[in-house]
Amino acid sequence: MKLQEYIRLIRPHQWLKNLFVFLPLFFSGNMTNWSMLLATIYAAMSFAFISSSIYCLNDIIDVETDKQHPEKRNRPIAKGSVSLQEAYTLMILMCLLAYGVLFLLGLNGKSILVISIYFVLNILYCVNLKQIPLVDIFIVSSGFVLRIILGGLVCNIELSQWIILMTFLLSLFLAISKRLDDIRIYNEKKILIRKNISHYNVEYIQLTLSIIASVTIVCYIMYTVDVDVVSRIDNHYLYLSSLLVILGVLRFLQIAIVEKQCCSPTKILMKDKFIQICIVTWGVFFLVLLYW
Repeated sequence: MKLQEYIRLIRPHQWLKNLFVFLPLFFSGNMTNWSMLLATIYAAMSFAFISSSIYCLNDIIDVETDKQHPEKRNRPIAKGSVSLQEAYTLMILMCLLAYGVLFLLGLNGKSILVISIYFVLNILYCVNLKQIPLVDIFIVSSGFVLRIILGGLVCNIELSQWIILMTFLLSLFLAISKRLDDIRIYNEKKILIRKNISHYNVEYIQLTLSIIASVTIVCYIMYTVDVDVVSRIDNHYLYLSSLLVILGVLRFLQIAIVEKQCCSPTKILMKDKFIQICIVTWGVFFLVLLYW
């Protein structure tokens, strides 16, 4: 039973985020290159372990506020099934595994630097920066950009401005949406999950979501009609994938604003069939374009 609580503490379901590490390899058309694929898998593992280390630290620091949260109070530390000493031990172990994977793979100093930047930045986030409005969501978004940077480094793939922009905008959109949950809990139960919630409100978040969603869609459409991109892929029908992106974004907005459900991207991805179909269809579309 204790092992199950340790597993819950490191949140393996959040490892879905590390699929971003595979994006440079996928869009470069080298997914069938075994050495590159193996290097990317190891890089994703390293990010999985280092992010789990941060989750442990976050739960240690937020233990008192988590006890007041309707869902987070069931987290291992908050409910007392894992002690603080055990949590610190698990945090250190996850950190060692993250760097151990990189060293065993023989990756260069730049890759280690990327993981270190993520680690330090998120420690600062857990300790204080997550209480600063806007800075908090930008740090969360930067974590996804660091993931694709690592994916490019381990395979020596030069990243385009499009993949960096799209990753940042999409992750910013998702990070902002999560603030809706905190605001609703505060409005309904007067539980202050984050000190900076007073600097946000539902109207502001919904307006910001609409702006970022619009910019994201426009940026994606520009990517699909970019002359260099169309020439590299050698297909003039890339723009059709925009329909799937628009549908996916609109569905997410519907869940967040109309249905007022939990805005955790991971939970939505695992539960909402409509978004799952959009993502799978989008992936198959690119798979055919790049590898058929």
